[in-house]
Amino acid sequence: MTSKKFVVNIPEFDEARPVAEIVQIASRFSSRIFLISGSKKINAKSIMGMMSLGLCNNEEIEIEAEGDDSAGAVDAIVNYMSPASH
Repeated sequence: MTSKKFVVNIPEFDEARPVAEIVQIASRFSSRIFLISGSKKINAKSIMGMMSLGLCNNEEIEIEAEGDDSAGAVDAIVNYMSPASH
């Protein structure tokens, strides 16, 4: 399992577009991928789940991935959601 905490920093954040992009990125990987915010642990490949997460810029969240390509999945999503932390 690979995990990382980071701060969301998506330029031109408007929630709907970034959430769809995150789901598309996550779907490229075979690993199980979850975003964790507070008590919520959401499947990053689920558009409805991701919409319920209520992401905001400057919010610290955690990503967890489990599978053969977990490191690549974490890197790709963190790079999209927080390019400055990479």
